[in-house]
Amino acid sequence: MKDIHYMRRALSLAARGGLAVRPNPRVGAVLVKSDQVIASAYHSSYGAPHAEAKVLKKAGESARGATLYINLEPCSSYGKTPPCTEAIISSGVRRVVIGCRDRDPLNRDHAEKILKKSGISVETGVLEEESFELNRDFFIWTEKRRPYTTLKLALSLDGKIADRRGRSRWISSLPSRRYVHYLRSLSDAIMVGLNTVIADDPLLTVRMGYRNPGLKRVVLDSRGDAPPTARLFRGRGASNTILAMTSLAPPDKLKKITEGGAACLKVPARKGRVSLKVLFRRLAEQGVMRLLVEGGGETAAAVLEEGLVDEVHLFIAPIIIGGRKSPPAVGGLGVKSVKDAYCLSGMDVNRLGNDIHVFGYIKRG
Repeated sequence: MKDIHYMRRALSLAARGGLAVRPNPRVGAVLVKSDQVIASAYHSSYGAPHAEAKVLKKAGESARGATLYINLEPCSSYGKTPPCTEAIISSGVRRVVIGCRDRDPLNRDHAEKILKKSGISVETGVLEEESFELNRDFFIWTEKRRPYTTLKLALSLDGKIADRRGRSRWISSLPSRRYVHYLRSLSDAIMVGLNTVIADDPLLTVRMGYRNPGLKRVVLDSRGDAPPTARLFRGRGASNTILAMTSLAPPDKLKKITEGGAACLKVPARKGRVSLKVLFRRLAEQGVMRLLVEGGGETAAAVLEEGLVDEVHLFIAPIIIGGRKSPPAVGGLGVKSVKDAYCLSGMDVNRLGNDIHVFGYIKRG
């Protein structure tokens, strides 16, 4: 029970790191001796000392013989800072309690072996599920080499995302739209398809009390058909816009897009469209850890079919749109059988204004 108590404290500290630590994980550390907390710390920003190094420096000689609680396996490789395993060993800590193992191949399962070899007792898996949840995005980014991807859809009761003329403003309520801006504030990039740009001419900025000035905007446009006059490609935010296209896009069209400050990212084609797996890998290499996919129906279908979605947010409005020409929330061909449907785990349902908000993780396997 004591281990659980102190690990909860480490998790609480880790959460304070928030977005400032990305692309590093959120880590908290608590040093305990004779049932007394002698020091605590958390990783506060990218490039700053890790939680383990900070807490050991705070404690100094008092760390000798103490127990160190950390929610994530300590790093054992050189990065912007030396390996935390070295600091732990030299501190004289007697025991280390770890929440969950690191998924990064550079560090996974190495720390325990290194620490035990130095005579330090190690226990892993205390509040493992909570520790995993706190850094779920980091684990996907490091292990899969792609962004942690959230799919957001605002739809009617009958599963439509726009009327028969393609207009979607406003299906969802004001509280739902405010929540979407919160999701944008947590993301490194937003991705939409060409049809969304043509139909809505969106800004894809963060508003309604939230901020994220560095948010990237990614547009899927295999043939370079996006209108250069779209707001995404003009103005101060254009430099944060990336047009993901294939070699099918004519150079003269791309020149008009880039004149406004947007960047073009050439990606191999798959079935005549941008290869999403290659694009996601490229985005991850550019530091995009969290990606928010906002639309439309064909884009939603594509990321689901490629197995690239991690969590889903559905904002279901109490309206019925109807009609064969009204676009569905998820397009494509659909699954071959009901047993192949995409299932949610950890689902949560609540009200946002008049809407129903459904959240869940895509179940794997």
